[in-house]
Amino acid sequence: MTTMDDLSTMPDDARQYSPAAQRNKAPLLDVLRPRLGKGARILEIASGSGEHIVHFAREMPEHEFIPSDAHPAALASIAAWREVLRREMPRVRLHSPLALEVAQQPWPLKAGSIDAMLCFNMIHIAPWQATLDLMAGAARYLTSEGWLLLYGPFSRHGVHQAESNAAFHQSLQARDHRWGVRDLEDEVLPAAQDAGLTLAEIIEMPANNLCLRLSRRH
Repeated sequence: MTTMDDLSTMPDDARQYSPAAQRNKAPLLDVLRPRLGKGARILEIASGSGEHIVHFAREMPEHEFIPSDAHPAALASIAAWREVLRREMPRVRLHSPLALEVAQQPWPLKAGSIDAMLCFNMIHIAPWQATLDLMAGAARYLTSEGWLLLYGPFSRHGVHQAESNAAFHQSLQARDHRWGVRDLEDEVLPAAQDAGLTLAEIIEMPANNLCLRLSRRH
């Protein structure tokens, strides 16, 4: 997810452009590609501009992708990017975007129907309850072998991993006291455990970010 302040709109349609998404879409694709099973069904939560999931759908046509967001402008952007891709690849397996707010249960999905759930750069720009709702949704809608992939900045054992992350945390708190860089060990992993998710791996990413992969318990 990207805040609306970080997005610009294309001049001739509803597509939004996020410089951050353009920078990190290739490293994220490198994380996803070897970890997805054959013909995986992938849901992205808070797809924002839609650039991530459109890139993944273009580069991995063997999989099925479902974008979602809660904001009308984001949904319009995702739909516009999808139409551009459909002209290039008419058979692309990219769904129309779902209007999905993590707090509103049930989600418009069948329980146990998602192989991988993606949520990028959301949990630090949302109230903590959104993370808890996301974890609960992952536990309900992932398959028994499914996993949730979180991406963004995290602190570790109460310590920020870079001065830039500490400054980012302060700027987020100044904008909304409910926002902030979340601590992996003190906040995120305990919440995951409470929801029935277990840590599968932590993947170092560029610019002091991490990917956190959480699996359903068996």
